[in-house]
Amino acid sequence: MSETIVSPSLLAADFGNLQNDLEMINASEAQWLHLDIMDGVFVENISFGFPVIESVAKHCTKKLDVHLMIVEPWKFTERLAELGVYMMGVHFEACPHLHRVVQRIKKAGMKACVTLNPHTPVELLEDILPDLDMVLLMSVNPGFGGQSFIENTVEKTARLKAMIERKGCNTLIQIDGGVNYDTGKRLVDAGADSLVAGSFVFGNDDPKEVIKNLKEL
Repeated sequence: MSETIVSPSLLAADFGNLQNDLEMINASEAQWLHLDIMDGVFVENISFGFPVIESVAKHCTKKLDVHLMIVEPWKFTERLAELGVYMMGVHFEACPHLHRVVQRIKKAGMKACVTLNPHTPVELLEDILPDLDMVLLMSVNPGFGGQSFIENTVEKTARLKAMIERKGCNTLIQIDGGVNYDTGKRLVDAGADSLVAGSFVFGNDDPKEVIKNLKEL
């Protein structure tokens, strides 16, 4: 079995000492860095915008995994691509013309991810699944870090994995929210390929060890 892709969430980093946390990520075994972009409209919170993304892109040696929790995310496709973003994630719930958005992401040279809120069934992706590089399942309600894990996500992950295999796709499954060693192991066993962890990584005394352990789940 291939190793789990760990994508620590920058949202949980110390923004007063961001260089220190970025150096930790660069020195860790994490393959990606997860950037949560919030606009205060699609979710009831605001995170950070392009000044921070540009700075991170300049100093981070890991692949950037950008999760847009915003309305009209397609407007920023080309700008993110110019910064060298690897994976651009948009919410199913925010994109009435999802196929067009996915094609635009790919045309810009990035990998395309579609994110589902906890209440959105995976079956709604049946038709577009072959076009997706990754599906992100939210295992908490989007907008804030440190929330409790929604247990239904494990079964939801297994359903999505079965659909991917049935359709013969190579689509990855990523989970974001409430990830720790226990939930992470159950999610990987259910078919998850990538785990996003924020406070569980950055709130630990030895974040690099946590990343290493998550990668081996």
